[in-house]
Amino acid sequence: MMSNRFSDTLFQLIKSLEKAEKRHFKLYIKRNSAKEDLKIVELFDTLHKLTDYDETILLKKLKTIEKPQLANVKVHLYKQLLSSLRLLKRGDSVDLQLNEQLDYGHILYKKGLYIQSLRIIEKAKETARQHHKINYLVQAIALEKRIETIHSSRSIQNRAEVLADESNNVNKQIDILARLSNLALLLQGWFIKNGHARNITDENKVTAYLLKHMPPKAWYEKGFYEKMYLHQAYCLYAFIKQDFLNYYRHAQRWVNIFDEQPSMIRVETANYIKGLHTLLSSCFYLRNNEKLREVLLHFENFAQTPRVQEHDSFRIQTFVYISSAKINQHILKGTFAQGISLVPGILKQLNDDNLFIDEHRILIINYKIASLYFGNEDYGTTIDYLQKIINESSDVRSDLQCYARLLHLICHYELGNFSLVEYLTKSVYRFMAKRGNLTVIEEEIFSFLRKSFKVPRSELRAALEKLLIKIKTLEKNRLETRSFTYLDIISWLESKLQRKTLSEVLQTKYANSKKRKY
Repeated sequence: MMSNRFSDTLFQLIKSLEKAEKRHFKLYIKRNSAKEDLKIVELFDTLHKLTDYDETILLKKLKTIEKPQLANVKVHLYKQLLSSLRLLKRGDSVDLQLNEQLDYGHILYKKGLYIQSLRIIEKAKETARQHHKINYLVQAIALEKRIETIHSSRSIQNRAEVLADESNNVNKQIDILARLSNLALLLQGWFIKNGHARNITDENKVTAYLLKHMPPKAWYEKGFYEKMYLHQAYCLYAFIKQDFLNYYRHAQRWVNIFDEQPSMIRVETANYIKGLHTLLSSCFYLRNNEKLREVLLHFENFAQTPRVQEHDSFRIQTFVYISSAKINQHILKGTFAQGISLVPGILKQLNDDNLFIDEHRILIINYKIASLYFGNEDYGTTIDYLQKIINESSDVRSDLQCYARLLHLICHYELGNFSLVEYLTKSVYRFMAKRGNLTVIEEEIFSFLRKSFKVPRSELRAALEKLLIKIKTLEKNRLETRSFTYLDIISWLESKLQRKTLSEVLQTKYANSKKRKY
């Protein structure tokens, strides 16, 4: 799904611009135009009209720019675009406002206007405290100390003691935030590479991450970012261990800290969106249908707010997460045909916005779409989407690579390609064993598939029943049920034994399910 259409960084930036940003850039250039700027306007207009970046075509369309000049003009245009964006977005971002205030503080200090500089710095510190921007406090205090040390402004009594205490407290808080954010980052990196814990060894590794980087509890009882990073880390930890109840609890607490401080939704919009996505995912894994519907409705309403709609990155982020949640809903309900009706729109949007979407998310969406087609008994199309994952050469999500192959194998079993099943069974088994992704459940599935094409049709039902009984005995063993995260093998076996479609089996289960509270 990903293409090379955004291979040039300047081309990427221009294609990412919103209408208001393009309009502002043109006005910005007119106000600050020089003779040489006419060339960057021509380059901007030409690149904007191109569908794909091709330097040969680009040079043919340019009238005033020769090939030797192109590199320098591109660099100049890139810088001017960033300057324009910085000017346009400064009122929209606390970080940009703080950077601007600190820049003013430096300028006034260099001009010898120390008292004015200190006043600007104090305003920056107030803004930073209000929005929990501790890193900016460090910069502001450093400049303040520099002024007081050299020039002794005597702006307040005991200034040295106050600044020293303030600096020590902020540095301590920075250390806590660094440890908590590092922990969340390490756990996320571990999951993207490996997926869920395969065994006790994996669990011990992620627990070691937790213990190594977790600061003492008393250090992080207060503070917005401390709580946010803490719950992010615990969400990842629980998710890796497939402890979905704790995954849900920490996801809910992650969202709650934004509900308690609504002003931070604007400051940390991306993290609020990620928190809602995590909460939706936890509801899916717990089969908590009512809560999933409630959170999804709130998420869809939030996705329509100006804060999201006016920023491509937020708009696309919400689109991807909401699409994933809607697919999950259809998988839970067994309404696969309805889910498939969403696919063309999802694929079009993903292709249009592939600049903003990471490889990991593309793999997950492809697997979820494959699951919809599998549930709808369209095994050929399922295989097409699974191939997009199987043919991916990166190290991202080793677990997804394994289960894509397993589902691919089951599709060929359903299609009656028994000679291919015999070959694939050996190949997929070796692949999963090499990556440590075999649990007892997978071993039983492989054992059944090896024998299935040799078992007389009259004995096949008994073999299916035997497999279902074995797998159900392992259903509550957390370390033996990784496959349930990727494939509802129990419902699939039940559909075979009841001679119903997988869709019918899941719709019956959904209809009989009761509202669960956690």
